[in-house]
Amino acid sequence: MTQIEEIKKLIADKADVTKRLASEIWSYAELSYEETKSAGALMEALGAEGFTIKDNIADIPTAFTATYSVGTGKPVVGLLAEYDALDGLSQKAACTTEEPIEAGGSGHGCGHNLIGAGAFAAAVALKDYMAEHKVDGTVIFFGCPAEEGAGSKQFIARAGCFDDVDFAYTWHPGTINEVGSTGDVAIMGANFVFDGVASHAGGAPHLGRSALDACELMNVGCNYLREHMIDEARIHYAYSDAGGTMPNVVQSHAVIKYEVRAPKVSQVQELFTRVVDVAKGAALMTGTRMRYEITMAFSDYYANRTLGALVDTCMRELGAPEWTEEDYQLAEQFLRTYPRSTLVGIKENLTEYFDAEQVEEELRKPLDKIIHPFNAKETRYHSGSTDVGDVGYATPTVSFNVATACLGNVGHSWQNTAFSGSTIGMKGMLRAAEVLTLASLRTMEQPELIEKAKEELKRKNGGRYTCPLPDYVVPPIGRY
Repeated sequence: MTQIEEIKKLIADKADVTKRLASEIWSYAELSYEETKSAGALMEALGAEGFTIKDNIADIPTAFTATYSVGTGKPVVGLLAEYDALDGLSQKAACTTEEPIEAGGSGHGCGHNLIGAGAFAAAVALKDYMAEHKVDGTVIFFGCPAEEGAGSKQFIARAGCFDDVDFAYTWHPGTINEVGSTGDVAIMGANFVFDGVASHAGGAPHLGRSALDACELMNVGCNYLREHMIDEARIHYAYSDAGGTMPNVVQSHAVIKYEVRAPKVSQVQELFTRVVDVAKGAALMTGTRMRYEITMAFSDYYANRTLGALVDTCMRELGAPEWTEEDYQLAEQFLRTYPRSTLVGIKENLTEYFDAEQVEEELRKPLDKIIHPFNAKETRYHSGSTDVGDVGYATPTVSFNVATACLGNVGHSWQNTAFSGSTIGMKGMLRAAEVLTLASLRTMEQPELIEKAKEELKRKNGGRYTCPLPDYVVPPIGRY
């Protein structure tokens, strides 16, 4: 039996357990920092496989590690798992009409149930292979909550949990099979709190100092700021407390959340400072007091180029998930749920991966059937962010994508929740588990490659990880 054949058998042997675990986490659909049942299910399953569990890492109740060592325990591979859901995306599994299980409820609209269960399957397969063949090394499963919220990996990295990890691998459900060449931008978020003076808005408005006005003026100032920042940057906001619902009361208290994105951490920090200055100006104009609390920050991410090439090779050897006609038909039905304007954009975006004349043909059977090439020289960034970036500044890290939804599917949608509980999602998850296992073993077999990856990391981080969060910022559990 070849190494790949053995890995496929190891994953297949645990396929039923893995799919049940993915479905269980999917049904819990727990939000950031609230993933008690999901983390518990993963810890129980890993404990039953002989892993040593350590919970509450980095002072986050739903973060944990599961560790298994063979021989010398070196090298050390980290497998990153996520399991948090998104608010408002409840949806029946594999259902091609919008039918929430619970109106307004949460759902796995980003497929993190698949990430967690897929990493479980890989960790167990890797452990079993190492034990059978007496391969020295340690596999650490990192249970990482709240990626959709304030994140956890930056707190885990700041706590030193990746200091002795030689490399880390993870994956993400997607529509395309690839080691992503483009990066994800850095981000920083904060709550801006304004306090003023309440008064009767009709009888004595001159005595009031409106915190809501301050928020509104902050928005105006940031709108003008948008013209004077780099094209790749983003500024987002949302009210978390608009000061009540009574228009005849001058609002004495209001809170607005802001997030700033840019390709590099240094660019985010510079832009965030300018946003703070705008907030100070808004407070000065309205006679209110302003304070802010930084709640989250992620470093930028791009794949370690040395290890990215290895993972790309492993993906090519294993190939894309093996789809059936039933899978293609279900995927096509989902694709039809999007309005014509969205489908036009989907077709345009797919020309990045397929020749223009191929797109229509691909959309007739809209599940990705190939592995798209990794470009180690790519320097572009997507406008999204992930806390995987902080792991990538602490140890050589690669994240890859495997199709679990139809081509062009929109992330963070009810369609994505439906896919995450479907047979299509499960097939992609099991193929991702095979890639994680094979890539981990191939890397462990090449100590010189690990050293080369570490040299690449040193050029990136200057020799050590620096958390983008100030030391005083703690995980905003219950406050994000």
